[in-house]
Amino acid sequence: MHSTRSSEGNYLAPGVSHSVKIVVLGPFAVGKTTFVGAVSEIRPASTEERMTRAGAVVDTLKGLSDKDTTTVALDFGRLTLTDDIVLYMFGGPGQPRFSYMIDELMQGALGGVVLVDTARVTESWDAMGRMEEADLPYVVAVNTFANSPNYSEAELRQALDLHPSTPLVLCDVRHQGSAKTPLIALISHLLSRPSLEPAP
Repeated sequence: MHSTRSSEGNYLAPGVSHSVKIVVLGPFAVGKTTFVGAVSEIRPASTEERMTRAGAVVDTLKGLSDKDTTTVALDFGRLTLTDDIVLYMFGGPGQPRFSYMIDELMQGALGGVVLVDTARVTESWDAMGRMEEADLPYVVAVNTFANSPNYSEAELRQALDLHPSTPLVLCDVRHQGSAKTPLIALISHLLSRPSLEPAP
């Protein structure tokens, strides 16, 4: 497939006429940066920074002793879905102290992905609440960490208090094929809705 270069220097296939913005939300250290990096066809833009002692005072690190970097603004990636549709992904920071940035990232989005770690299920409630307050359709993607507990879909839906129509998928965000599963589910979810107008 031939490609053309835009004025910003990014390569897009000729004929691309539609862009879809989605947001990727979830708690601190749930895998948002890894997710965007795994599926992006371009080198993702990331604002990961080394964690400091000052940040440790306000960021909860219980059970996350190996975590030494954090997103301080956003992650950005791009994925061509079809000959004429491109998906733009914006990953938000997970710490409560950066929550004011989330509202800005959500503007103009058509939908989102909320990542969940089964060892910290309740920590994803805030991200889900933000999606619902903005009336954004979203999917819940359980990132299958090796040491996290396994639950049935029914147990997860009950714990997350998911609406029956909200898709729930399992994925390993480290691997591209698996990480694409939530995106496929989200696009199907969006197409099943009567309107694709972005949130105000």
